[in-house]
Amino acid sequence: MLLEDLLFKPQNSLVIQSKHARLGATTINGDGFGVGWYADGPRPGVYRSTEPAWNDRNLLELSSLARSRRVFAHIRASTGTAVQQTNCHPFRHENWLWMHNGMIAGFPVLKRDLAMAVDPAIFADIEGSTDSEMLFYLALTFGLADDAPAAVARAVGLVEHVARRHGVADPVQMTVATTDGHTTWAFRYASAGGARSLFHSTDVATLRAQYPDNPDLHDLSDDARLVVSEPLGDLQGAWREVPESSYVVVRGAEEQLGAFAPLAP
Repeated sequence: MLLEDLLFKPQNSLVIQSKHARLGATTINGDGFGVGWYADGPRPGVYRSTEPAWNDRNLLELSSLARSRRVFAHIRASTGTAVQQTNCHPFRHENWLWMHNGMIAGFPVLKRDLAMAVDPAIFADIEGSTDSEMLFYLALTFGLADDAPAAVARAVGLVEHVARRHGVADPVQMTVATTDGHTTWAFRYASAGGARSLFHSTDVATLRAQYPDNPDLHDLSDDARLVVSEPLGDLQGAWREVPESSYVVVRGAEEQLGAFAPLAP
């Protein structure tokens, strides 16, 4: 699939959402964007910019030519850290991609303790200053490559543990998506509830049978799946909301839902 089929063409495409988000914490997400995609090898390509997604001609050019079996895309509204390329999502480490909507409350207070918990072997690979990238490297430290749900649960558990020690209430607000290029995991959780929105698409073959005259569905393979912050269109029955305190795993045409809870250190 061409990247433009996801970024530009849908009724509520990511570029449209960067100007007119319906369900996000902010309507405008103009503090940069990023795209990560897998081509022939295991290491994904990444293109990130501090330009608003709707104003980047290079993104339009790239997305009209690049094809990928798995794409991550993110539009950013900063929660306090600098607007710079190294703070734009998705973040990459070897074959892994990671992106995050939300925030860690009181991050400047918690940052030192969290950084000290990162595996020294990968600490130098942290390029930016965001809470999102720190959470990624904590998950890597706790075994993301071996058991993604457990690693993310341990990372979130550590954040909440450190926050309690510093008197920071309800520190975690997140939807997180991560992939190794073969499987995608997406998590929805908030310490105080009310987590950011998260949806996944339904079975394409079933939708195609329900809407035989919809040309967009005929361009998708039967195993195509999308995980999004808000639906890309208004097609009835095309989207399911991921419940709070849960995660969805997408591997080929298979989808599984699981319960998510932090694991305290």
